[in-house]
This record gives sequence, structure tokens and C-alpha cells, in this order.
Amino acid sequence: MDKCTLETCPITESIYQYKPSLAGNAALLAIFAASGIVHCLQYFFFRNSSYSIPMILGCLTEVIGYVGRVLLADDPFSQIGFLIQICCLTLAPAFFSASIYFCLADIVRLFGEEASWIKPQHYAWIFIPCDLVSLILQGTGGGLASVAADKGTDQAPGTNTMIAGLAFQVITLVVFIFLTLGFIVRTMKSRALQEKEMGARPKLPISRDRLVTFAVPFTVAIVTIFTRCVYRVAELSEGWEGDLIHDEVTFVILEGVMIAIAVICLNISHPKLLNQK
Repeated sequence: MDKCTLETCPITESIYQYKPSLAGNAALLAIFAASGIVHCLQYFFFRNSSYSIPMILGCLTEVIGYVGRVLLADDPFSQIGFLIQICCLTLAPAFFSASIYFCLADIVRLFGEEASWIKPQHYAWIFIPCDLVSLILQGTGGGLASVAADKGTDQAPGTNTMIAGLAFQVITLVVFIFLTLGFIVRTMKSRALQEKEMGARPKLPISRDRLVTFAVPFTVAIVTIFTRCVYRVAELSEGWEGDLIHDEVTFVILEGVMIAIAVICLNISHPKLLNQK
């Protein structure tokens, strides 16, 4: 692939078979850079390491990934551009998932452990190792696929390893969503019972406005990350000759825009909002 240029080879000879949009990828790069800066400032002011550090690392990884896409926009045959973006854009959302997992523990502590099927501290013990497994599989797969692409050998082992990592991330998110919904339902039932017994609606641990400000973007972030992961599993499952991997519009919407929405929402739904003070 390194021997080809736009002057010597048709665009269909490149891995993605299209010339990535410079404007679109530069815009996404700028969004992730801006979000990362905001997360850095939030860490400076609020010192919530378990939430902010994974978010900062994720945004940095996204920025590096879109640098790779910008390189491909200049030269669709760029080997370094391909290697950077395939590894970084595959890995980054796992960092955002980690921040979300830590948030649920804070929510459970705020509203009461009795409505949760597991103790707050166990959320990190269960989901962070799962996230690490997903990261390792995706990183290893991305590395194997990149080396194979560089050598012109079979990329299937690396691709299948990435699929395994992404699929594991999807399964982890499904379990997380199930536990979250279970906690919400049990909390609502408990509050309804208290209202019936006391004849008055129980007071919320934080203001309703703060709860809505946290909950709505937090939910949107979970949905967008989940949507992106399902898309990437489908994309890679088709292989390097599939239709999805050669469709930039679908990639920009279901990868770039979904994760951009997620990081912006996670800027808004900072766990500081759950502080009772």
C-alpha cells in the first residue's frame, strides 16, 4: 500500500476505497480536543480521578485517531495514517465506558444500596476488569491487523481479535444497562411505596433539576456508545471487503458522531452533579 499514490493507483486500491473527508475528520478531531480540554478543567476543579482520567485518556486517543484519518484524507494510501486510526479509534470508547461504570456506583450510593442487586464498590470490581479485557483484545487485534496490513499478509486473526474485544464490550454494556434499569425500577417502586405509606412524595437526595441535568445526557451517552460498538462489530464482521467498511458516511455517523455526542454528554453529566451539597 505504501508504494501507491493517488497519481499511480486508483482509490479502490486503498484499504477503505475512498478518500476520507478532511473537513469532517478535522471537525471531529476538534470536538474531541475541545471535550478533552473541558474534562481536564473539570478534573482540575473537581478532582474526580476515577471519572475524569479515563475521559481525558479517551479524548486524547480519539484525537490521535482522527490525526490518522486526517493523514488518510491527504493520502488514502498512508500506512501510518491507517495504523494510527485503526488502533486508536477502536480503543478510545472503552475509556469512556470505564467512566460510566464508575458513575453508577455514585448513583447507587446517592439513592440507596438497598435498591441495587450488587454493592456500589462491586461495580468497579466487575466492570473495570471487563473493560480492561476489552481494551487488551481490541488493542492486540488492532496491532495484529496493522502489522498484517503492513506486510500484506492475512488480516483475519487481528480482525477477529478486535471483533472479540468489541463484542465483549457490547456484552458488558448490556449487563451494565440491565443492572442500571433494574436499579431504576427498584428505586421507583421503593419511592412509590414510601409515598403511599407517608402520604407524601419522598424528598430526592439532590434537586430534580440537577438529577435531570445528570440523567438525560448520561443516558444518551450510554445509548450512543452502545450503538457505536454494535456498528463496529457489524463492520468488522463483514471483513475488509465488506460494504460497511467502505462507507464513510456510515462511519462518520455511527462512529464519529455517536462518540462525539457521548463525550459532550459526559462533559455535562459530571458526577459533581450528584454531590448533595
